Amino acid sequence: MSQTAQPSWTKPLLLLLGVAALAIGLRALSGGHLKLLAADHGPVGISLFIILAGAACAFGLPRQLVASVASASYGLWAGIVIALVAQVLGCALDFFWARFVAHEWAQRRMGRRLASINAFLTAHPASSTLMLRLLPVGNNLALNLLAGVSTVPAVPFIGASLVGYLPQTLVFALVGTGRSVSLALGIALFAASSLLGLWLMRRHKELRTAAPAKE
Repeated sequence: MSQTAQPSWTKPLLLLLGVAALAIGLRALSGGHLKLLAADHGPVGISLFIILAGAACAFGLPRQLVASVASASYGLWAGIVIALVAQVLGCALDFFWARFVAHEWAQRRMGRRLASINAFLTAHPASSTLMLRLLPVGNNLALNLLAGVSTVPAVPFIGASLVGYLPQTLVFALVGTGRSVSLALGIALFAASSLLGLWLMRRHKELRTAAPAKE
């Protein structure tokens, strides 16, 4: 079967255009722009906010900022839901862009480094992704793109990302309300989610150490 339907320069061009879009997007999108978008509380305004906030997250805008702006504009619970939808949209955009544009290139050019990441994510896709989302360190954009160029299935990665986004989204949504009680609760939730992430990391290390002994 022929696999030469696309010219060889198509994906490199798309990769270049994606990098250019990222640079432009990071300059154009900010919290101030999101606040202006959130002024319209109707269905059209909320839909537009979700689409553009999702694009902002895909371009690297901190998802915590989206959560704070959404809760300050739409209220705590509505803001949490709206922010989560936008964040998952941004995650999916990064993942599928990397999977379509850079997957084959990365498999050829980054064999060993990608192999270790790929093995980690694919061994237990949902729990590995959840652990990485809950840890207080890491880069959302980088993880989305690395997952896209790996062979991790989309559904468990994006689904676990949704669950992993929830604690920090709740934390920064509480911060966005501006109340001191909410701020204290947010700090406590952030600490709890970080500890859960560290526990999952320890559990993964134990499973990886024990795995050879079972063979």
